[in-house]
Amino acid sequence: MNKNVYITETNCITPLGFDVESNWNAMLNGQTGIQSFQNDLLPEIPYHASVIDTNKINSSFEKIEQNTNFTRLEKMMILALQPTISKHTISPKTAFILSTTKGNITALENENNTIQSAQLSQLAKKIARYFGFTTEPIVVSNACVSGVLAIAIAKRMIQTGLYDDAFIVAGDEVSEFVLSGFNSFQAMSESPCKPYDKDRNGVSLGEATAAVYVTSDESKVNSKSVKVIGDGSINDANHISGPSRTGEGLYRSIQSAMHEAQISADKIDYISAHGTATMYNDEMEAIAFNRLQLENVPVNSLKGFFGHTLGASGLLETVVAIESANRNQLMISKGFDELGVSQSINIITENKEKQVTCFLKTASGFGGCNTAVLFEKI
Repeated sequence: MNKNVYITETNCITPLGFDVESNWNAMLNGQTGIQSFQNDLLPEIPYHASVIDTNKINSSFEKIEQNTNFTRLEKMMILALQPTISKHTISPKTAFILSTTKGNITALENENNTIQSAQLSQLAKKIARYFGFTTEPIVVSNACVSGVLAIAIAKRMIQTGLYDDAFIVAGDEVSEFVLSGFNSFQAMSESPCKPYDKDRNGVSLGEATAAVYVTSDESKVNSKSVKVIGDGSINDANHISGPSRTGEGLYRSIQSAMHEAQISADKIDYISAHGTATMYNDEMEAIAFNRLQLENVPVNSLKGFFGHTLGASGLLETVVAIESANRNQLMISKGFDELGVSQSINIITENKEKQVTCFLKTASGFGGCNTAVLFEKI
């Protein structure tokens, strides 16, 4: 029989706050981190993004560490992990999983740096050394499903006995490289993003880090813990950047998670979806949800608050979804006004109380990757 696996601790660093509670309160008040920018990162056009104040990162980091030999992203990751790790002991069977898409890509802007300085493995090793992990760090870099996929990987490795517990950190920055890439796809919105809305026209990028602690040790479970009850990750192999028009990969990922959890659609109380506000992503999600009879389940996208934080998005949005479940309160899908997908889905249009016992987190990304993870409140 498989072990029960739980998430017992969470944290996040975003433009809205440097812990879960401050982020939640900002969202409850309708705040968004998305602002308009016109600077050297993308000099041709103004753009909208959710960017953390670097001075705030530095001042917060200085309170816990005097050594300044860390990149901006490394500081963000350490700030996300530190409160969580401080509550636990790292053992020889504790896994460290780092999720990101671009990592320290900004290191290559400095001509004195080598290619090695931007390698994801080096980033993971540096963070692992800082906290004293003795196991080899694991890097999950599978486009925009990376953050939530890391949870599924931790769960499976703990259930097989390879590790006893795991710390996961996920993070990405808004950089010239990322901005230029999305701009070349013509995928960036001219205004703050509007997931699932008829007037949506692309993503607003964002940056964040998030961290969680995953364990099977029942003695570490607390009143705010959630159980990871099922997962699935299917690649639809449709296109290098476009999802399957039928939502096939997402459909099968959710189906796999539901099969493992042995639950039906009517037992799912809430869906934290990907919702990038691109034409094809939002449409295929609506199709996939309908194929699984999930069209009436309350659903939101958090991209209107944080922007698309790439490899951090799945973990960050899981952290917020856990908070939502613990508070039995559903958060508005910010930016949404009028349904703009072909099939009806139950978009959350106002903050409201609802009993949440089981919830679903989904993510989809470039290269046809899709991941779904189901959680149950203790």
